[in-house]
Amino acid sequence: MSLVLNDVTVSRGVGPVISNVSLEIKPGEVVTLVGPNGAGKTSLLESLSGVIRPSSGSITMDDVDITKLSRRKRSRTGLQHVEQGRMIFPSLTVLENLRLTAHSKADIEAAISLFPELEKRMNSATVLLSGGEQQMVVLARAFAAKPKYLLLDEMSLGLAPVVFMRLLPIIQQIAQTGVGVLLVEQFAHLALKIASDSMVITSGHVSYHGDPKKLLDNEELLRKSYMG
Repeated sequence: MSLVLNDVTVSRGVGPVISNVSLEIKPGEVVTLVGPNGAGKTSLLESLSGVIRPSSGSITMDDVDITKLSRRKRSRTGLQHVEQGRMIFPSLTVLENLRLTAHSKADIEAAISLFPELEKRMNSATVLLSGGEQQMVVLARAFAAKPKYLLLDEMSLGLAPVVFMRLLPIIQQIAQTGVGVLLVEQFAHLALKIASDSMVITSGHVSYHGDPKKLLDNEELLRKSYMG
């Protein structure tokens, strides 16, 4: 049981933006995907969630081919994609945001247990929350949907590193519930610390795939991976 990309190529416009990527995300593990801006990381996530369709290769989830499924159908089968930019519904309260994805009151309670800071803000419009609190709402809403696999794209965007560091242990907690997490991040050193597997993508190609500890322990290897 896992989410598997097999030799996936994604094209936009005149040619491929990412080529021949193979990756497996297992339940309960965090896979960190890093690389320079414009390397194709977001396009890869979008191919996984169904925003765009791969031009070649296949995607399977728990041994079922989902390559041609719509984004909505992928979501219904347990694939949640948290995109860049804190996609909240600003006029809705925190509770109303969570009700959009939760199947039951228990799902909301489970999500809030990960983010106790939100308990006192449940009836506040999310537009009034800080950036860090809004990101918590986005993550809580995704978790309330009871995903099997969670795709997180640059959740640190616009946040101070100290706020992002507060969120990382929560990502680990989510994984510990059995959710497979694919984390795309600009703060490579921080994101790699919670990963069980890692991949570096440079100019649309995989320049490293393996033990995240090797990247953390070898600055030169990480630099060369970023350089491609």
